[in-house]
Amino acid sequence: MAESKDDKDNSKLASCDAYFETVQARKKLPHSLQETLTSAFGRIPASSFPKVPGGKVIEIEADTTVCHAVKVLSECNIMSAPVRNPDAGDGLDWKKRYLGIIDYAAIILWVLESAELAAVAISASTATAAGIGAGAVGAIGAVALGVTGPAAIAGLTAAAVGAAVAGGVAADRGVGKDAPTAVDSLGNDFYKVILEEEPFRSTTVKTILKSYRWAPFLPVATDGSMLSVLLLLSKYRLRNVPVIEPGKPDVKNFITQSAVVQGLEGCKGRDWFDCIAACPLSDLGLPFMSPDKVICIQSDELILEAFKLMRDNEIGGLPVVEGPKRKIVGNISIRDIRFLLLKRELFNNFRQLTVKDFMMTISSHENSKVMPPITCKSDATLGSVIHHLASKSVHRIYVVENQDDGVVGVITLRDVISCFIYEPPNLFDVYFDSSIKEVLEK
Repeated sequence: MAESKDDKDNSKLASCDAYFETVQARKKLPHSLQETLTSAFGRIPASSFPKVPGGKVIEIEADTTVCHAVKVLSECNIMSAPVRNPDAGDGLDWKKRYLGIIDYAAIILWVLESAELAAVAISASTATAAGIGAGAVGAIGAVALGVTGPAAIAGLTAAAVGAAVAGGVAADRGVGKDAPTAVDSLGNDFYKVILEEEPFRSTTVKTILKSYRWAPFLPVATDGSMLSVLLLLSKYRLRNVPVIEPGKPDVKNFITQSAVVQGLEGCKGRDWFDCIAACPLSDLGLPFMSPDKVICIQSDELILEAFKLMRDNEIGGLPVVEGPKRKIVGNISIRDIRFLLLKRELFNNFRQLTVKDFMMTISSHENSKVMPPITCKSDATLGSVIHHLASKSVHRIYVVENQDDGVVGVITLRDVISCFIYEPPNLFDVYFDSSIKEVLEK
């Protein structure tokens, strides 16, 4: 029996609750300290948080093409941006002005979906012969009927294959079932199809937002509390929170997980921070993930398989490992998808491109060595982890026992933020509670 929408929403809420309950149960901090900190964050207005670099939030118009959006994100060195509705006019309602948030996670979903369609097109000789246009129309119809996310991917692929067969062109039975199978059928024509032929070339940010509500636009008012912001960035899994001034529709600030951890690093010397930062990871229950739950990618696997793992598990990065002991040799981040789209001349051997080849190619093009993975020992302090995350501008640190051993845990920005707060009973009012449910409806 298919799971209902309400059941899915409740399941995601339960997952958020379970995560945060685990965090609170494993922390060995004095309850009085946690209460004091939570109360303090509850009194700090969101307007007091430092503004984004340059003081102006980067926004992307909804009718911008996906490829141009990737260029904007890359050039501005940001992971995501609010998407503005060009048809909203000058009204004061932010719900009409902003459609959502575009980030690399949504772009990965689009690329993997497009890879499957492109494989069908290429296996049928050309995009036109395969009936990609008709396939896309069928998929758009599915989206209009409310089919989004993974279901939309299946619909798109099925529509494309169906169009190819209807057009009298034989399609490989294996093509379109999943990303790895599709990639095996890709050659140098992949970029020509995905970036130069329709419907891929004209795919807009608005189209992606309709299909993949990975990062909804959920703002906090300037007079809202930093506690609300921190809970959204930790318990409720948002990577960013827009800040809106009541009565005005424009985004005043854009608070990210990374910016919060950078801010924590700047709190060195304050008694409350130094007290928690001095704790060993074990006193905070870190890492929260058990070794058998750590998702890795072997260096000799295909790069699109790495992105597929991130998509399927809704995570932002993977440790790259080698050998039976899974020794860590690198890291692949969700934002690395930009290289496939912006540096396509580097990846003509797309079908054979492994994770290791991908990392080495980027390194040689950037005239730098392959960045070693950021790791720590299990007996490290929280302060040292925060320092590494902030100074290296990374989103996760991998826990290892010894240099030659495999990864035994992952500590993310979300985990770090969770160490400093808990959720008081009945914190969220009716509006905020409904907004959180909106986050989970994707």
